[in-house]
Amino acid sequence: MLYWALVCLVVAIIAGVLGFGGIAGTAAGFAKILFFIFLVLLVVSVLVNVLKGKGPKV
Repeated sequence: MLYWALVCLVVAIIAGVLGFGGIAGTAAGFAKILFFIFLVLLVVSVLVNVLKGKGPKV
């Protein structure tokens, strides 16, 4: 999911440089939403592993 957020960010940057403001804004907003979803899933995953008592695998 983080990959798709970065792809949308790159699309937004390229569209912004080329002057497509509407597309750039939409892609940037989509990238922001995907990034926050990724962060929420990461925090939930870490909390579940901590509560189960599992440490990181070495």
